[in-house]
Amino acid sequence: MNIFEQRESNVRSYCRSFPTVFHRAKGALVYSESGKENIDFLAGAGALNYGHNNDYIKQKVLSYLDADAMTHGLDLHTAAKEKFLATFSEQVLIPKQLDYRIQCCGPTGTNAVEAALKLARKVKNRTGIFSFMGAYHGMTQGSLSVTGNTAIRSGIESFAQVTFMPYPYRLMDGFDTIHYIESVLNDIHSGIEKPAAIIFETVQAEGGIVVAPIDWIQQLRALCDRNDILLICDDIQVGCGRTGPFFSFERANIIPDMVILSKSISGYGFPMSLLLMKQELDQWQPGEHTGTFRGYQLAFVGGTAALEYRSSTDLEKVVRLKETFLRTFLTEEIAPLHPKIEIRGLGLIWGIDLAALDDGNFAKKIATRCFEQGLIIERVGRRDTVLKLLPPLTIEMPILRRGCTILKQAIEECLA
Repeated sequence: MNIFEQRESNVRSYCRSFPTVFHRAKGALVYSESGKENIDFLAGAGALNYGHNNDYIKQKVLSYLDADAMTHGLDLHTAAKEKFLATFSEQVLIPKQLDYRIQCCGPTGTNAVEAALKLARKVKNRTGIFSFMGAYHGMTQGSLSVTGNTAIRSGIESFAQVTFMPYPYRLMDGFDTIHYIESVLNDIHSGIEKPAAIIFETVQAEGGIVVAPIDWIQQLRALCDRNDILLICDDIQVGCGRTGPFFSFERANIIPDMVILSKSISGYGFPMSLLLMKQELDQWQPGEHTGTFRGYQLAFVGGTAALEYRSSTDLEKVVRLKETFLRTFLTEEIAPLHPKIEIRGLGLIWGIDLAALDDGNFAKKIATRCFEQGLIIERVGRRDTVLKLLPPLTIEMPILRRGCTILKQAIEECLA
């Protein structure tokens, strides 16, 4: 029995799918202790958009450490935070005409979700929240309450203050989900009170790479405006350039009332989460939402460097080029392998839906075979029947092609 099985909690998860000891990583490649090379289509579940040990970001972090600069600062004013806030404002908010205040939350995305829900309830003086079927927002009490997976919510507590609405997914083909939500709000006999906010993802990543149509996102924004409801966009996994532009909601030309960022916002895999809110919503009292690690200094340094790197490399254009390759490969090379395979995605987040083939074992066999051949790929969606392609945005084209080739071969072998 190894030390992990002997001492680490049963709650461990990813290591069960990828049973090896990893040693080092660079770019889109991860190496085990044995020296085996693996192509990374997981990218820290979206925390490594800029790749492993990005040279530009690494040098900025090392220089900061070498100067004996602040490594912990609570929410004190520090030079690292000052530079990050200025850079984020100058490179992201001002060019996009977004007048958001920035709240540094606890180190992980779930804490920013908690903050958003608390603030929405405080501002609107209502307790209800609307979320969506298939949603994933985190594993702490508040964020779990707006997560749709009943298996992970089971036995925790009643979440009566949250109402789940239909998301525009193939299970709802032909069903007008926006009209349904409006009907619920306007029917005094629906039994459902007006919520303080609606929280949503423009792409349900853990939900199976379900991409919300642009017109649906726009209608959702309009519905919230008509009914005095705050719109919260969870951009934890699909923000920071994953879909092309910095924010995933930009393709719909809307402005959410709040935006939640984490994962790749630090640029280097450091823990960090932010809540962006419209100016008038910043109604917190000092210390009303707090935490010892609300603003990790190395994350500020990495986050600043990531924004600089994104600008200097024209990363949005790079993502568009790779998106074209992936879309073409998946629709022309993967989809024809079986008529029941469904392809969904945009930017550099794509899903191969195998739900129509079996209950999840088939997807598991493919992912296992991929790992044997040197490709790390995750399964998501209902019953884990969707293979999720989530490579670093910086992945080199030859490596991206090689990873896709391994994936195709694995599917062909398992189909045979």
